[in-house]
Amino acid sequence: MDNFKEYVRYKNYFLYIIIFYIVVNVASALFASEQDRLFWNKRYDTETYILGKEPVEFLKEYINILPRGKALDIAMGEGRNAVFFAKNGFEVDGCDVSEIAVKKTLELAKENNVRVNAFVADLEIYKPPKDTYDVVACFYYLQRSIIPQIKEALKPGGMVIYETYTIENWERGFEGPKNKDYLLKTNELLDLFKDLTIIYYRELVLDDKKAVASLIARK
Repeated sequence: MDNFKEYVRYKNYFLYIIIFYIVVNVASALFASEQDRLFWNKRYDTETYILGKEPVEFLKEYINILPRGKALDIAMGEGRNAVFFAKNGFEVDGCDVSEIAVKKTLELAKENNVRVNAFVADLEIYKPPKDTYDVVACFYYLQRSIIPQIKEALKPGGMVIYETYTIENWERGFEGPKNKDYLLKTNELLDLFKDLTIIYYRELVLDDKKAVASLIARK
């Protein structure tokens, strides 16, 4: 009987430790998400569009090879790429952690007489619906944990278009993230999507201003 009581006591002790660990990690994640939201709200809280209203050149260059239909723009910022998708005939969902970014996206869509379903989403929590999108786009945002969900969100035959900074950006002292966790290693983007059919891949320095990796792949 004493051994059984001892077993129960130790079992409860370890259960408490596990619960404590989970609570601490959830609280830390929520705090980090709130910090991200405040940071991006402050950055986007301007009358102008901080990155302009034109889409990234990579998207402009390859829009015509992407399958028409429904597109998801992850971490869309102020909506320049989401609006470009809509102007090219896509049904567009776009998400960002910043409600100010979402507001500016909706304003830009209205200015261009198109519709974007823009909504606030914390990408540490949000999971896109599976087998839903013909295109999933992500530009200048790196969260490795969401890559499997990007793949799942694509319909069979759907494509991902992705471009973001590489470690070379930091090594050359260009503007951009200073935290190496937000920078791709050599060929890392290619490796992250190696289970898809790679349509296009490159790593290069653009206009002597930023070092990026760019990818288009089909599910």
